[in-house]
Amino acid sequence: MIKNHKDTFGGMKVETAAASLETTEAVSESGEEKNIVLETTLSAEEIESKEFEKTVQSIVDSYANLGIAEVSGYLNVRKTPESFGEVVGKLPKGGACEILDTSTEGWYKISSGGVTGYVSSQYVYTGDEAKKLAAENVAERAVIDADKLNVRSEPKADADVVDQVFKNERYDIKSQQDGWIQISDGYISADYVTVKYALDEAIKQDMRQTVLSLYDNLGVSNVSNYLNVRDNPDETKGKIIAKLPSNAGCDILDTSTAGWLKIRSGNITGYVKSEYILTGQQAKDKALQVAKLMAISNTDGVNVRTEPNTNSSIYTQISNSERFLVADQQDGWVKIEIDDQDAYLSSDYVDVKYGLEEAIKYTPVVEVADTSNSKSNTKNSTGKSSSSSKSSGKKSSANDGAAGSKSGSVSSKRAQIANYAVQFVGNRYVYGGTSLTNGTDCSGFTMSVMAKFGVSLPHNSGAQSGSGKSITSSQMRPGDLVFYSGSGGINHVALYIGNGQVCHASNAKSGIKISTWNYRTPAKIVNVLGD
Repeated sequence: MIKNHKDTFGGMKVETAAASLETTEAVSESGEEKNIVLETTLSAEEIESKEFEKTVQSIVDSYANLGIAEVSGYLNVRKTPESFGEVVGKLPKGGACEILDTSTEGWYKISSGGVTGYVSSQYVYTGDEAKKLAAENVAERAVIDADKLNVRSEPKADADVVDQVFKNERYDIKSQQDGWIQISDGYISADYVTVKYALDEAIKQDMRQTVLSLYDNLGVSNVSNYLNVRDNPDETKGKIIAKLPSNAGCDILDTSTAGWLKIRSGNITGYVKSEYILTGQQAKDKALQVAKLMAISNTDGVNVRTEPNTNSSIYTQISNSERFLVADQQDGWVKIEIDDQDAYLSSDYVDVKYGLEEAIKYTPVVEVADTSNSKSNTKNSTGKSSSSSKSSGKKSSANDGAAGSKSGSVSSKRAQIANYAVQFVGNRYVYGGTSLTNGTDCSGFTMSVMAKFGVSLPHNSGAQSGSGKSITSSQMRPGDLVFYSGSGGINHVALYIGNGQVCHASNAKSGIKISTWNYRTPAKIVNVLGD
């Protein structure tokens, strides 16, 4: 007999049993206590609910000294109990941990998800409050069994890989279908996970070593500025479809064409000259040396704030998949440098991981006959007239020419300006500088590029914004200037190069780079050419 409830009424004890129907005599005249056992029948739903309650209690009880993170986004797990200590893991909101030590004021030493380190105690619930929160946060989760597992865009083996997850990480399950499990970022194969009820736990901060696991056959670009990626392994017939920055990572897909490698970098697949790609151990050593901690936005329109709190003013907004170097991590916030300004992103909307630069989609602008009299404005410093192939200056050995593209044709002058500007991608940013080769800031970059083509601009982004005719984004053409603002007004300028992209001198860490034209919310677009 399984007894599960007792009540005493007068001298009679009543017991209920899940699967029994027994009775005893009533209370005797002497007042001696007698047992009466009544059968209770539970529905399937009630049985399932009770089993779940047992499971939840078992999970909560498995922690000897339970702590639950209560913070927006995630809580940083640090190597040492200091606000500037190295971040070794991330404990998500509602994530559970085992509290190992509380002797350091303001800090708990914890263990969670294979990560051991220190967290700020002000963001961790303990005791009965932690148990109550834990009971609310138990859910069916996918626990990764493989060392690394691809996340795909669709539930099929040949779908695009959009991310990777790693051993012991836990993910909420959105749905399950035909051997695939849907998580927040896509689909993972059910063959390499364990599905069970569990609390969320910390995940390891992606250390430099994990960069190597992101590539099956790693290659790293070995150039000073950039390497052209072409659609065919031919310098003459192959059209440029992207640029691979210095020290960028790629997967080598094929080596069968002499002098060329077929690669995939980011979402770009194409061909590069093999002499400019490090492979094997050289590539691994270089990747570990140059890997950078990046904040990658995971949604469109992410607010960038001036301080690490939601009450501070919005500095700008950024687009999905934009990458920024991480300057610091605070609980719930990531400090970045956007262009030459410090700013903050909520950790809810970014993924922080070590990574390499990847290919940037790019196609040179094609020239058409210029109906305006721009001949006098397209001379180089020697006084000789510039053509498309000559206006870009001395050709770098890695920049093997400038193949044309049918993606857009503009006036000769505008095409020359855009293609000339791009040759300086990868060069240094220097505050107050104007040298395209030795260092320049944002307004110095646009000023110097335009000076090459006879257009005089002041060395100040705010002043440049008043130097021409204001236009809309639908009117924008290569050679136009795009301006961005912060809390104090316009503070950055970039040169539109076509195909939805700008070239600009960003900051000391990034140098001169190519970005999508609305990587920040544009404040103004100006035609300074007067055509």
